[in-house]
Amino acid sequence: MQLIKNLLLTGTDNRPVALDIVYANGSTPKPVVVYVHGFNGFKDWGNFDLVAKQFAGNGFVMVKFNFSHNGTTPEHPEDFTDLEAFGHNNYTLQLQEIKQVVNWICDSANPYRQVMDTREICLLGHSLGGGLSILYASEDQRITRLITWAAISECKTPWGNWPAAKIQAWKERGVEYYVNGRTGQQMPMYYQLYEDYENNRQRLDIRTAILSLQIPVLICHGTLDGAVTVQQAYQLKEWQPAAQLFTVAADHVFDRKHPWNDDTLPLPMQAVVDHSIAFLKE
Repeated sequence: MQLIKNLLLTGTDNRPVALDIVYANGSTPKPVVVYVHGFNGFKDWGNFDLVAKQFAGNGFVMVKFNFSHNGTTPEHPEDFTDLEAFGHNNYTLQLQEIKQVVNWICDSANPYRQVMDTREICLLGHSLGGGLSILYASEDQRITRLITWAAISECKTPWGNWPAAKIQAWKERGVEYYVNGRTGQQMPMYYQLYEDYENNRQRLDIRTAILSLQIPVLICHGTLDGAVTVQQAYQLKEWQPAAQLFTVAADHVFDRKHPWNDDTLPLPMQAVVDHSIAFLKE
């Protein structure tokens, strides 16, 4: 098993995108699974290497990465040490960086290109990353499969339920804060996040994107999810009837936490991983 950690690509504003590759030894190129983390997340949340190794052990190359503006740094890939960058993150920036990662995977200059079968690239996104994966899959024909875990159905994270007065105050102050429930940090969100959504409503319409997909899609969701309710999974399934839907009695992160120090996954997460791998092997 090969586990290459924190390769650096150049992302938006010349900021680094830290990237991991996990694959089993062997000379045959393997299909690629690209993991897209969610809001307030990162590629190693909840000991995600445990997940990546299972995909690798089943014949896939797992590529996972941190968005350049997710608040982490290459020196501190599991800590939100750059809150200014976090405040400047937005949807179109992240879509551009998914493209940069896929371009790198397919580039002949990629030093790991020989182990990757770029004719088969699956996006696997969690939460906001699931919504972004839907959007990106609709834009790039190189994506051949799509898996979402607890995906959003609308690009309004995290202000979807804010009253109009709070949105107006956000505009006037230029910044609003989101409290990280795990760390207690006040995470700044500049008003440009809302403007990015307003200026790109058509491109960021998840309903339109998933309706357009003609590739295999798997939607996984926890029925006890309090952050992104399971109704959003049902909505995605309604918009794309050909998609497979798998639900499990679990929360938004399928009963994981960070840090996760065990060497096995919680049963709901394991069920989702098993179902995802089976889907990829169909």
